[in-house]
Amino acid sequence: MKALIIVDIQNDFLPGGSLAVNDGDKIIPTINQLQNNYELVVATQDWHPAGHLSFASQHPGKNVFEIIDLHGLQQTLWPDHCVQETTGAAFADTLNTSKIEAIFRKGMDRHIDSYSGFYDNGKLKSTGLADYLKGRNVNSVDVCGLAADYCVYFTAMDSLELGFATAIIENATRAIDSNRFEQLKTVFTAKGGTMQ
Repeated sequence: MKALIIVDIQNDFLPGGSLAVNDGDKIIPTINQLQNNYELVVATQDWHPAGHLSFASQHPGKNVFEIIDLHGLQQTLWPDHCVQETTGAAFADTLNTSKIEAIFRKGMDRHIDSYSGFYDNGKLKSTGLADYLKGRNVNSVDVCGLAADYCVYFTAMDSLELGFATAIIENATRAIDSNRFEQLKTVFTAKGGTMQ
């Protein structure tokens, strides 16, 4: 069976949000339409505690988008975003959630960031998404959502590594940095992923 993973369609990643992706809102009608083509639809949700260490605000003297070493991992510093129980962390009102069977929250450990819907960035903790998909006899996964060059990419790469046939649906994602995404697409396809 093929599943659709909708990544982080949350207010903070949309225009007006604290970490807005250009035209992030433009893909929502496409994602709503896409859902009709899948038996199983799941979603991920960035769900950070206040004071998450990926936030630049937690590192005096450091700037947003600066890269630091955080517990041995390279960490981009972000604006405060998707803080639990805030409007910014909520799914976009325009996203149709009626077909979403399960939501997998990530980034809940204050000390480590989590781009992928499957694991944190150190692969220390699983979200349970892989076991859920395997339990539903999923063997193929399509990934869409925000942002293409971070959470969508890392979710898709982990999906490949876990043995799922994996595609990124290009017209249903947007990147923070489109040049970076062009480079990452090459890596993804070289590993056996497909762009749709």
